[in-house]
Amino acid sequence: MGNTKEEILTVALHLFARDGYEAVSVSRIAGELGMTKGALYRHYQNKRDIFEHIVKRMEQGDSEQAEKNNVPEEEMEKNPEKYQETTLKDFLEYSKSMFTYWTEDDFASSFRKMLTLEQFRNEEMQGLYQQYLASGPVEYVKDLFRNMDIVDADYKAVRFYAIMYLYYSIYDGAQDKEKVIRQLETALNEMIKEF
Repeated sequence: MGNTKEEILTVALHLFARDGYEAVSVSRIAGELGMTKGALYRHYQNKRDIFEHIVKRMEQGDSEQAEKNNVPEEEMEKNPEKYQETTLKDFLEYSKSMFTYWTEDDFASSFRKMLTLEQFRNEEMQGLYQQYLASGPVEYVKDLFRNMDIVDADYKAVRFYAIMYLYYSIYDGAQDKEKVIRQLETALNEMIKEF
């Protein structure tokens, strides 16, 4: 095994995304990895610890995507200057990059699928779903659009993110994923023209 801690996170996340968090035991995770529970416990205290490290990894991935695309990583209150520096072009490129990240990066895609599945079973998961995939991104886009002095920023932010959200769902079931990406880019570019 390469990085055992990382492999544990990935295997656990794949199982959570497929079967649900509650349905997956530490024994099952260990079995998928060909290790004993004791060996797994040398890396993580319990299933909850594994889950918390999965969330930390996603936070890190989100931050890296923002930094790579020159957009704010934190909430506006923590870094208002960065919000003022962000251009519409930067934001559009970031949105396309995030779509690719959330659909094609194995870890992020599995995390999105897990939250989509688990949001209906668990209040904490519902909160994480909102933070990562629903109200959190909408609020982020609203703050960016307000700082760009876009007229009707709140309304346009909801419309913008609605396009992203719809195409996440379309992408998952699509035979031609490249076509979906092209359609998303066209839809976002057309909307931006209204600004």
